[in-house]
This record gives sequence, structure tokens and C-alpha cells, in this order.
Amino acid sequence: MDDRGGGGSFVAVRRISQGLDRGSACHSTSGSAAWLGRGLSCVCAQRRDSDARPSFDLTAAQEECLQRLQNRIDIAYDSSVPEHQEALRALWHVAFPGEELRGLISEQWKEMGWQGKDPSTDFRGGGFISLENLLYFARNFPKSFQDLLRKKEGDRALWEYPFAVAGVNITFMLIQMLDLEAVKPRTLVGATFLKFLTENESAFDLLYCIAFKLMDHQWLAMHASYMDFNTVMKATRRQLERELLQEDVARLEDLPSYSLLSR
Repeated sequence: MDDRGGGGSFVAVRRISQGLDRGSACHSTSGSAAWLGRGLSCVCAQRRDSDARPSFDLTAAQEECLQRLQNRIDIAYDSSVPEHQEALRALWHVAFPGEELRGLISEQWKEMGWQGKDPSTDFRGGGFISLENLLYFARNFPKSFQDLLRKKEGDRALWEYPFAVAGVNITFMLIQMLDLEAVKPRTLVGATFLKFLTENESAFDLLYCIAFKLMDHQWLAMHASYMDFNTVMKATRRQLERELLQEDVARLEDLPSYSLLSR
């Protein structure tokens, strides 16, 4: 798949001043790929069938933590479930405090970077956990969340990545990178993450915040525009993998990219 996103029809957000400006797999023999496309937002990592994949034995505590996280991943967003409706309303209120939401289906959602007036259509690539990730980010690192939502930092491109849809892509990328749908990890990165998860039940949500901020940092450093989203996501994944495997990282807060976050 071409790095510049020829595999889907893109939805970009045009920046105006400082204002708001287990999904389906994509098959490629060249490595990982990502895209922002209509109908399904997806970041996929592929391997050749002949590749040998080691597996890592887990402690009972790690198995339990992994199962709980996998249970979260398995929950699809369902617009008929009151808990899901309330979570979506909560996301609006933390993103735009003081601005009344006219409905769960509304043109207002485009201000956050959803592809249309119904955000539920964008959750298919990441499920309900992608909404939980956005909420965790907004509540625990509100300054960084608002900076990214409103594109406050750096010399931005004329056509920017859509904030919310990019967030769904990041959730899916992390699930693939950490091999979280496997019975037990088959990569050293995945096994390393499970150690953090055992010590911190919110480790996936925290890593999501780090990844989102790192992605934007890479975006600015690469002077990227929306057609470069694939390339930026690949660079973000590679950097996260390198940092997770550093010997002096004993917890996620030790990752060099954690310092990018602001509360």
C-alpha cells in the first residue's frame, strides 16, 4: 500500500487560524500501513505467513489483566446502549465545556474531527475502547487534549488530520502493535507492555495518550499534511516500540515521549 494513502478516500480538516480546524484488515506484504478513510478508520500491521512468531508465558496476574483488556477491546460501540450514549455526551462536554450539544447525531461533531454528523460510524475501527481512550485523555491530560483538538501548537499544515478519527486510528494501531488479540504476546514489545499493565490497570489508556501526543509531535517535525498520515503513524509506532524496549524504562511514565504530555 502506498505510504501516501492511495488506498482510501481521505477526510481532512482545513485549519483556519487557531480555531477548530478488531476492524477489517488491509493486506500488504511490505509492512505496516495506515489510512483515514470513509466508513472505516483503520491502522493495520501485517506479517508474512512464514514469519516465525515466538510466544511468551504469562503469570496468572498477567493473564487476568490481559483478559480484562481484551474484554474491553471486544466491546463494539453501540449507539442504543445508554452507557455508550452517556460516554459520547461526556466526551463532548469535556471537549467543548459550556457549549450545548444539540444531539448525538449532529453536524456539531464535525468540529471534533468526526467524518460526519454521527460519530458512531467512525468507531468501527476501534470499538467502544477508542471512545474510552479519548475520554481518559481529556480527563487526565486536559491541556494536551485541548492543544491537539484545537491544533494550538506548531506550524500547522493547511489541511490537518481530523482529531477524533485520528484518535480511533491510534487505538487500533496500539492493539495491533501490542498484539492484544492474541492469547498471549508474540512480540517482546507486547510482553513488555503486559508487565506495565499488571502494575497499572490504566496502562493502555496512558499509552494511548503518549502515542497521540507523540504522533502530533512527529506530524509537526515532518511538516506533514493529511496525505502523509500513513507515514507519520508508521514513524510513531516505530518510536513507541523503541522506547518500550529501553532498559531504563520501568513504567510508562519513564518513556521519553511521556514528557510531551501536559496536564
